[in-house]
Amino acid sequence: MVDWLKKIFFVLLAAFLLYYLFTQPEQSADAVKTFFSGIGRLFRALAS
Repeated sequence: MVDWLKKIFFVLLAAFLLYYLFTQPEQSADAVKTFFSGIGRLFRALAS
């Protein structure tokens, strides 16, 4: 039962992300840029 719910959740999440990507590509690019800059800051903080 739990595996079935996880699969449905991830399919819905993927559908939402694709919809967002195609309807608002500039905002999607900004979100990805922000995400990866945050990851970069995290690793820099861990390294120092």
